[in-house]
Amino acid sequence: MEPEERRRVSESLSSNQQTMKETGTPESPACNDSCSDPGHAGLRKEGMLMGELEALVQEVVKKSSWWERHGLDWFILVLNFLALPLGFLCLRSQSTLIFALGIIILGVVHHTFTVKGSHLASHGALSNSKHWSRFWVLFFVEVCTSFTAEQATHGHVKLHHGYTNVVGLGDSSTWKLPLLNRYVYMFFAPLMIPIITPLVALGLLKNVEPRIAIRTLCLMSLGLLSHYWLLIKVSGFQSPMFALLCMFITRGLLAHPYLHVNIFQHIGLPMFSLDKKPRRIQMMSFGVLNLPRNPILDWTFGHSLISCHVEHHLFPRLSDNMCLKVKPVVSQFLQKNHLPYNEDSYLSRFGLFLSKYEELMVHAPPITDLVGLQ
Repeated sequence: MEPEERRRVSESLSSNQQTMKETGTPESPACNDSCSDPGHAGLRKEGMLMGELEALVQEVVKKSSWWERHGLDWFILVLNFLALPLGFLCLRSQSTLIFALGIIILGVVHHTFTVKGSHLASHGALSNSKHWSRFWVLFFVEVCTSFTAEQATHGHVKLHHGYTNVVGLGDSSTWKLPLLNRYVYMFFAPLMIPIITPLVALGLLKNVEPRIAIRTLCLMSLGLLSHYWLLIKVSGFQSPMFALLCMFITRGLLAHPYLHVNIFQHIGLPMFSLDKKPRRIQMMSFGVLNLPRNPILDWTFGHSLISCHVEHHLFPRLSDNMCLKVKPVVSQFLQKNHLPYNEDSYLSRFGLFLSKYEELMVHAPPITDLVGLQ
């Protein structure tokens, strides 16, 4: 994000926060039961819808066991921890098939930690403890992903979730690279994610306090050097170049679906201006899309990023498994109240972005005016 754009975003956030303090509500002007303005009546109605949906979802959550709320997702993460030694040992083999199996195991584990683990940790969905939640954010985001936790949390949780599809704030514009043509972006750009991620993190460190920058540098170094050391000592790599190449391949194994998923589920859907953004329930139902279930992506990325992205944006603190469990409740409620519940296939979205790349990824998106819903 350019300095001028960052300044504009900061000013918009400050202005919006001041408005929230003055009105007493995060999304709309205060209104009591005596309001006669039809617009205020509409606001009350939409606020009630979100309240009704929250009550239905909370009822499901209260009836769920710890295993359903946290345990199953932790089980997946623990299995990945346990698979690490096998992956490194497979790389010692002279057999091409076993060596390839080691690459696949390490690639799957890496993306499970850096996508599923980092995502759940940044939302506090791995633990009810504030201190443990902080620990897992630092571990999954900084040690495993080689990114800065503060910037990841600010960019994803506060901006993207707080202002989903609001132009200039949470509109996924950080994923746009207008200088690249459609084929380079969709097929070749993902290969550079393992290199770009730590470089971007280093560039963002100038925006944080020195003590945080030092901590982030130490944790990022710990993750990268540990990966390299294990390849040399456990996997038996004799050449530093081959070890670095292996790191690059495993860290980029699922980079293509990672980039694609991040653009498929928001870009191309309705976009809003800050002063005319709809209520939360409409913002998420109009501006978020679910992809079909996929065994590999469900495991590595999690349901909240694939088939339950709408549910995740409405209830971001739910774990992946709980998003899947409340999915029927959310979809039925939105459809019953004549709100969109966007779903599309991976191949369909891929074709859409290839055919309309200039419109979706280069030009500024048009502002959607949801008449009667503001």
